[in-house]
Amino acid sequence: MRIGLIGAGTIARLVLENIRRGALGDFEVAALMGRPGGAPRGAALAREFQVPYVLDRAALLAARPQAVIEAASHDAVREHLVPLLEARVGVVVLSAGALVDDALRQAAERAAVRSNAILYVPSGGIGGLDALKTACLAGVDEVSIQVAKPPAAWKGIPYVERHGFRLEGLTSPLILFEGSAREGVPHFPQNVNIAAILSLAGIGAERTRLKVVADPSLELNTHTIRVSGRSGRFTVVLENVPAPENPKTSWLACYSALAALKSLQPGARYGT
Repeated sequence: MRIGLIGAGTIARLVLENIRRGALGDFEVAALMGRPGGAPRGAALAREFQVPYVLDRAALLAARPQAVIEAASHDAVREHLVPLLEARVGVVVLSAGALVDDALRQAAERAAVRSNAILYVPSGGIGGLDALKTACLAGVDEVSIQVAKPPAAWKGIPYVERHGFRLEGLTSPLILFEGSAREGVPHFPQNVNIAAILSLAGIGAERTRLKVVADPSLELNTHTIRVSGRSGRFTVVLENVPAPENPKTSWLACYSALAALKSLQPGARYGT
């Protein structure tokens, strides 16, 4: 399978390393796309792994990928998702928070149906989505997620700075946000994409409750999901190691991109 990559960060490097080792199966990288005027690391990463480097969607499509891994930003999803699907190219979306925008998500879903292309949003740094989707068939009343990370993970975020939250010297947990996933996800575009994934798989962004916490007692990114409905109740707690180069995301979320690639290939599948 020929794939393209959008983005040149931790996830792109992880994907390229594993493809080069043959750890994922038979994949070929058609192109890595950066952006004009962007950081030079994209071109450097492409040179390191000897893959074509392009700067716009037309050049990416000219490389004829069968699927594209988006590992860049909400802006990249907004700009490229629908046109790629319309061009009959499957897209694995990792910056899933962009899809809490109903208009964008619905346009992408329609494009995927028209072109018979795959729109795939992996589970990222959380689990339990199989149980949630099954429970929704019976009826779910409440879904909530608490995203708690060490204070360093919340630094440099405009929402945090705008509200004057003091992250230095914290001695107890500090709630940064509490409300609907629809309202909260856009405030933390690099940190809480998992809340968007949970809401898309479940009862929607308006009804899914999100709490965001800076906790100085934590070393691991800790996600607590609670679901209750007609089929029963369940709680899932994940304690994820932060990605080495980016404490804002979890190492598990990075590896979910690899799992998504493997699932695109034909063969047996286990679990929903």
